[in-house]
Amino acid sequence: MLNSKLLHPEILEALARAGHSSKILIADGNYPFSTQLGPNARHVSLNLMPGLVSATQALEAIVSAVPIEDAILMQPVASGPYALKEDPPIWADFRAILGDAGYVQPLNKLDRFAFFDAAKDANVALTIATGEQRLYANILLQIGVVFPK
Repeated sequence: MLNSKLLHPEILEALARAGHSSKILIADGNYPFSTQLGPNARHVSLNLMPGLVSATQALEAIVSAVPIEDAILMQPVASGPYALKEDPPIWADFRAILGDAGYVQPLNKLDRFAFFDAAKDANVALTIATGEQRLYANILLQIGVVFPK
């Protein structure tokens, strides 16, 4: 039996095959997975129904299993129906979860199409589809180093 927060066998396998500088995409229910998937990414669908599994739940599980070296968010568009005047509320949740895991750097941001390009890079080892309904709930993580004890 495993004694950790992360129990999903496919995700554990993908993380075990990944290494330092490999990337993990956790994406919301609006993300275009079929057209924006990296060539080496293991696609795991956790989108059971709207709201389940949430992006924050997926992030909490991931940070319990691997160190995070970098985190990138999808910057909201500047105009139109999906434009936001403030940071998306879920970003505060991402910051809190990452902070609790020891990540202290600012979260980086890429515009939508640059984010898509980064998320389908060959270094993306794992893409997790969530049922997250909040907008701009996409986060691209880079795995850090596990230091010897």
